[in-house]
Amino acid sequence: VDFQFSEEQQAFRQSVRDALEKEFPPDRVRELADTDAGISAEAWSMFASLGWTGVLVPEEHGGLGLGLVDAIILMEEMGRLPLPGPFWSSAGLATLAAGPFGAQELLAGLADGTSRGTVALDEGGSRDPLDAIRTTAVAAGGTWTLDGVKLAVPDGHTADWAIVVAHTPDGLGAFLVEEPHASLQATIDPSRKLARLELRGTPARQLDADEGAIRRLLDDAAVLLAAESVGAAERALELAVEYSHQRVQFGRPIGAFQAMKHLAAEMLQRVELARVGVHYAAWTSDEDADDRERAAAIAASWSAEAAIGVTGDSIQIHGGVGFTWDAHVQLHFKRAKVNDVLLGQQGWHRQRVADLVLGPVGATA
Repeated sequence: VDFQFSEEQQAFRQSVRDALEKEFPPDRVRELADTDAGISAEAWSMFASLGWTGVLVPEEHGGLGLGLVDAIILMEEMGRLPLPGPFWSSAGLATLAAGPFGAQELLAGLADGTSRGTVALDEGGSRDPLDAIRTTAVAAGGTWTLDGVKLAVPDGHTADWAIVVAHTPDGLGAFLVEEPHASLQATIDPSRKLARLELRGTPARQLDADEGAIRRLLDDAAVLLAAESVGAAERALELAVEYSHQRVQFGRPIGAFQAMKHLAAEMLQRVELARVGVHYAAWTSDEDADDRERAAAIAASWSAEAAIGVTGDSIQIHGGVGFTWDAHVQLHFKRAKVNDVLLGQQGWHRQRVADLVLGPVGATA
């Protein structure tokens, strides 16, 4: 199997990088991060005009009809900024849910950028996100109502609609809520907007999704998130190398010291191993390979560990200034930390890998 990107995909990556570097220099990223929405109407229109908002939308609904391998190119490049705003939540998470869950009428608006969606799944905790769900859905008089609290809804405060995962009498299900009215919550990463959604007898429309479909959504969305973390780690490494050439101690650039070289080499290894895992996981999803679930769990667990480690090491290489707002690398570290707690922390994904390799192991006498 050839895991090299095609010439078209390489050209796509370069065009994405060129556009993002031109439109979103570090000062612009910080400016957008300070806004509640995290993105401007002009920027979102640009994404739509370039087809990015419809990368995962089938062509018959106005999108590009591409797969996860193509989408991770976008996510890696956006992670390098890191880009504020609702791209992952709407063009990724919500799009991955809408089509398979039977809400195809939402896809055209997602593709052309005229509407934005999100998925309300996380309710906190470090275990399996689906096991942590306490939100309930009850049918009465031909309609469904939802009760519960979603603690970390990506960009829920600006979404036009949310797909909410909740318990029904028959198991987990998914429900469409129009105008969710979620409230923005403060996090350590001002560029990753998360909202709190309180559901109190909220009317909703039931969608066609069982636990298997929801689990697949979680895996694919986690792979996209992992790609973003790889991009953040890659750029943090580049910033560390640039700084090590500029910072002089004892008459020499700090990059000339052996300890610094060893650290940079270890950082590069972690970035490249994470990248390979993410790329493979995306391919297994597009091909619906037998090891898709295991590949997703490996990618999610290792990318989180690698990104937190590499961005943290970059801060250390920057020294005291690395801990200040003036150093852009702190945004990469914060993005890596917040990504780790969305859709299952790295420890849970690592446990999934163990269970999938060994099988659930019971107690022995």
